[in-house]
Amino acid sequence: MTAWVEEILSRYGQTVSLETGEGRRAARAFIQPVRERRELVAGTVTEIGWVDERLWLYLGREEIGPGDTVRWNGMEFQVRSNRPYFTGGTLSHWWASLERRWEAAE
Repeated sequence: MTAWVEEILSRYGQTVSLETGEGRRAARAFIQPVRERRELVAGTVTEIGWVDERLWLYLGREEIGPGDTVRWNGMEFQVRSNRPYFTGGTLSHWWASLERRWEAAE
């Protein structure tokens, strides 16, 4: 029932690196920015500096959870939230909300 998800990911998905409590592994997934309703400003300046509030979307067959790391295209993301999606009683894919990780300024 979910072979179509695997086929779409293998054909059109991106290669990502997932780092979870179980270690690091390669996977295929869709990673894309979540479009804001009004994309006038990409972030906000706060007392501690620039804050990028944009979120990214993960769709893939591999489970990831809050605090896990996704690496793709030279960028590193932290999972904020996740949930499984089912087709009938079978797991179709995982959805996750990601935020960019930034290196601390030295």
